[in-house]
Amino acid sequence: MKTLNYVQDLIKEAEKRKVKISTIVKEYEAQKRETEIKEIEKEMLKQWQVMKESINTGLKEVRRSMGGLIGGEGKKLQDYLVKSNTLAGEKINLAVARALAVAEVNASMGKIVAAPTGGSCGIIPGALVTVQEELGLEDEVLVDALFTAAGIGIVIAKNASISGAQGGCQAECGAAAGMAAAACVELAGGSPSMAGHSCGIALKNILGLVCDPVAGLVEVPCAKRNAMGVSLALVSADMALAGIESVIPVDEVIIAMGQVGENLPETLRETAKGGLAVSDTGKKIAESYKQEK
Repeated sequence: MKTLNYVQDLIKEAEKRKVKISTIVKEYEAQKRETEIKEIEKEMLKQWQVMKESINTGLKEVRRSMGGLIGGEGKKLQDYLVKSNTLAGEKINLAVARALAVAEVNASMGKIVAAPTGGSCGIIPGALVTVQEELGLEDEVLVDALFTAAGIGIVIAKNASISGAQGGCQAECGAAAGMAAAACVELAGGSPSMAGHSCGIALKNILGLVCDPVAGLVEVPCAKRNAMGVSLALVSADMALAGIESVIPVDEVIIAMGQVGENLPETLRETAKGGLAVSDTGKKIAESYKQEK
């Protein structure tokens, strides 16, 4: 595949050859970079190791963010899981705890993988580590799933955006949720078509999400949007695996997301001039942060 413009291109090619989407993405990336597939697999494995390390770091250490607004929420939820019968279930809450942990590591200047951005870095690892644990999968299988996520991300970046400044948080946490959902479907043995539907379902449910960081920091509400994004990814994957389809094809959803992002006012696109950033509490936090600096 010389060009990668639409998710449907991936699905058609994968189904024609009876392979996974990740196979097509690996070939595309190797061709683009003029290297061997085994080389890009090695690179992706390194990224996967960083993702897992960021989860472990965030859950073992209470790390306060640079702005002091978040820290320890992932560990707090993990502890709650041990002590209580949860309402949403163990697996969802484990994924959420992991997503929060990675977001906290990011906000405290720790090492993470931008997936696809720093603001959305907890969603893909939170979802994929949870599925890996549930299904007992080897790291090599997870590497393939990351290529599937990457292929979806490439299409979103081309036809919409993965930048909060350009398209709101739907472009960051939304893109990550769609990428994670498709990767989870592949991990669970779903078809390329199911992966596409899961991405479409996820994106439809996050359309219009604004980017309104309090005090301009990637902390509030960013970390908790990672939590909701990972939940959305797993639910969307399960829906697609159950045979539920996105009535609007995934590529049309992505194009709509791009149009919605363009229509968002500047105040709701990472400028900290709208939404929660200008709530009474948001303004107080911003003012106190300026004074501390």
